[in-house]
Amino acid sequence: MSFPAIMVLLVAITGLIWLIDKLFWAPRRDNNAKEPVVVEYARSFFPIILLVLVIRSFVAEPFRIPSSSMVPTLHIGDFILVNKFSYGIRLPVLNTKIFDTGEPQRGDVVVFRYPVKKHKDDPDVDYIKRVVGLPGDKVGYFNKTIYINGKPVAQEPLEKPESMINIAAPGSELRSEQLGEHKHLILVEPGIKRVEGETVVPEGHYFVMGDNRDNSNDSRYWGTVPEENLVGKAFLIWMSWDWNEGGIVWNRLGKSIE
Repeated sequence: MSFPAIMVLLVAITGLIWLIDKLFWAPRRDNNAKEPVVVEYARSFFPIILLVLVIRSFVAEPFRIPSSSMVPTLHIGDFILVNKFSYGIRLPVLNTKIFDTGEPQRGDVVVFRYPVKKHKDDPDVDYIKRVVGLPGDKVGYFNKTIYINGKPVAQEPLEKPESMINIAAPGSELRSEQLGEHKHLILVEPGIKRVEGETVVPEGHYFVMGDNRDNSNDSRYWGTVPEENLVGKAFLIWMSWDWNEGGIVWNRLGKSIE
């Protein structure tokens, strides 16, 4: 059972116990009678669980970066916040959109449910990538360069700082890339050849890629992301933990995600 489903179930159980007590049990209790323990716990935890559910479902949800596919933008051990209302308000568990608030823009860093399932009952797995292609775009990837509707996306080579030695593959190159209004950093490995080709993004879908271009499992391999799979837009690193050093990376705390 998913975390949202568990939260909805707990809200329903604690709220129902509190309501039944209010309507039926409490009026029959003596004024000096002690409130049953189960009712006391339900009354105490219901507003807390409801608040957590509302915040995670409609405002912001925490997410931990599990892989290096978004290096140098995001590192393994980064804990980020995802804006849940950037692309529409959805009901928890049912995932039904009840209010439209916007659409992904080229260059947005988005969290989404992995669109490829071998079985319908497989658990949802959250991925994080950058939006490259919008619905209707013809997206190509050749010689480490993205092409949008036949035009190459501008890149600029940069000197790789010493701070990236431990997180970037040996021989990789650091570049700056401009996708829409987003100027961000990417890593490429000139000596490695990955999947190349061109595709047209279907309506209601998005083509996504990792910033660590030669170490990312993305739309080049398994296709586009349906709009209904979007979870939200990543916007802030609120915590970062260096697993090798076993400590907090202080200079990444509070950093916005470009």
